Amino acid sequence: MPLAVVVPGHGISRGERGHRITRRCLRLVAEAERVAARLGADTVVFSGWAPGGGRSEAEQMRDAWRGQDVELVIEPTARMTAENASRTLPLLLARGVDRAVVVCALPHLPRARVLFRGVYGEAGVATRFHPLRLVPPPTAVAWELAALPLTPFQLRAARAELARAAR
Repeated sequence: MPLAVVVPGHGISRGERGHRITRRCLRLVAEAERVAARLGADTVVFSGWAPGGGRSEAEQMRDAWRGQDVELVIEPTARMTAENASRTLPLLLARGVDRAVVVCALPHLPRARVLFRGVYGEAGVATRFHPLRLVPPPTAVAWELAALPLTPFQLRAARAELARAAR
């Protein structure tokens, strides 16, 4: 039963230096390294974009990987969590993955659960979550609280994207 670890990105614009992943995102990659080793993952998927071009969050996370030798896959177009879920699902299915562990920040866990389970579950991919247990900055908590009411709409959009791609 193939297992994948999935890591949604998190980045910020750094002016002339472009879009960069955050320290928290680097911690997510390090946590994914530990999870992949402990569970014997076959694949690790990094998902995240870069506004205005440049190296995507997914590429930057892949380059930061120091873990075991597994297949590292990037999905460089997702701008939000719902897209992380809908755009990584085809990558998992193409590899025969039927189990996934999503590594995310603790404040992100409620939305990640709804979105990834809502997308992956319909495709038969059993999904677990491994939150990074760090004290979150107040801005992260505020962001997640503000985004929570949008989750049902984003889930519908993710499902619609997958339905269009299946046609």
